[in-house]
Amino acid sequence: MRRLWIGLTFVLFALLLGIPVIRIAIGAFDDGWSGFADGIGRPEAQHALMMTGIIVVIVTAINAVFGVMLALYLVRANWLGKQLKRLLNSVVDLPFAVSPIIGGLMIVLLLGPDAALGALLNKAGIDIVYALPGMVIATLFVTFPLIIREVMPVLQEIGASQEEAAHMLGAYPWTTFWRVTWPSIRWSVVYGVVLTVARTLGEFGAVLVVSGNILFKTQTATTLVYQDVENFNVTAANSVALVLAACSIGLLLFMEWIKSRKES
Repeated sequence: MRRLWIGLTFVLFALLLGIPVIRIAIGAFDDGWSGFADGIGRPEAQHALMMTGIIVVIVTAINAVFGVMLALYLVRANWLGKQLKRLLNSVVDLPFAVSPIIGGLMIVLLLGPDAALGALLNKAGIDIVYALPGMVIATLFVTFPLIIREVMPVLQEIGASQEEAAHMLGAYPWTTFWRVTWPSIRWSVVYGVVLTVARTLGEFGAVLVVSGNILFKTQTATTLVYQDVENFNVTAANSVALVLAACSIGLLLFMEWIKSRKES
């Protein structure tokens, strides 16, 4: 019976993940290597991939800093109070419960040109919606829980005894973090970073709403794939999608390699 369930699991994995990726790879090379190269090398694809890379770097850096910080507060900061911690935990999980499209719509309603705050920022020369800042905020909304939810269980497992001992010995908080806390959580931060990068590469809904999908301005790789499919440019869409899929799969395999190295 166990072998049957294992076999069914592999079949389900092949149907949901393996076959679609293979189909994308085949579609990307429908016109041979030249068709794939043309799909990736065209100016709009280069710009879209560059925008995606910029968003990945910014979002990952912000999440790495503030995600670890908030995880520490939620686990270690007793002065916050139980009720406030519950509220913050609910806020952290909000992106899991809300559709990315709704998240993007909320950003447009709050910071769009028709909103009071958005109009005020526009007068100051700061564009949020239909610009890079809005795309970064939308992606942050979607990815913010990933590092926090990787780090919090580790902090709860190791406890605070070593940190309290370092504090009693006169260590500064910054020294305590780098010498005591960081060695215990660094792998969980790495896992969270890898998941954040992979999720950012594939984000579509929130970015589409906030960016407006403007060619050579706010178009990312995923929205370019959507546009290519709408224009029946399937080979080019498969080419860009294959690059994104290869990056995401490579990151996940890298994470598994890190896990195996940590356990060895």
